[in-house]
Amino acid sequence: MRASCTLLLLVLLVSGSLHAAETPAWDGLKQLHAGQQVRVVLKDGTSVQGRFQSLRDDAIVINAKGTDQVLSRPNVQQVAGRGPSHRLRNTLIGAGIGAGGGLITGAAIDSDCSSRDIVCTGNYGKAILTPAFAAVGAAIGALIPTGHWQSIYRSN
Repeated sequence: MRASCTLLLLVLLVSGSLHAAETPAWDGLKQLHAGQQVRVVLKDGTSVQGRFQSLRDDAIVINAKGTDQVLSRPNVQQVAGRGPSHRLRNTLIGAGIGAGGGLITGAAIDSDCSSRDIVCTGNYGKAILTPAFAAVGAAIGALIPTGHWQSIYRSN
């Protein structure tokens, strides 16, 4: 029983690999969606950047500078798509880290209230530093670059 399951798994893996080898790389461009930012490098070395419009068997259509450009498959060297932006996620993570750091720092300051002190901060350290550090963390998170170019197609 175990041997037959292993054999079945091996056959499925090999058949999937053979199918992937038969599928031309051009079909990988079907994952693009209309309006997605793309960069097409042509075989003559020029680069065209714009928004993906459609894909045909013999060409890719992109909108660059307000006009649709049909770039024929034999002239295309590489196509890269812009990955999704994670700016909001990075901002929220930065705010969370900053708020945690502000809370810890504020708690450390607030706990240093000895009986000899005339003025004790109470909970002001936590109340002030938590949102302040959260704002700084959010700003840093928003500045982290996102949406890198990912190569989708490269001709032989």
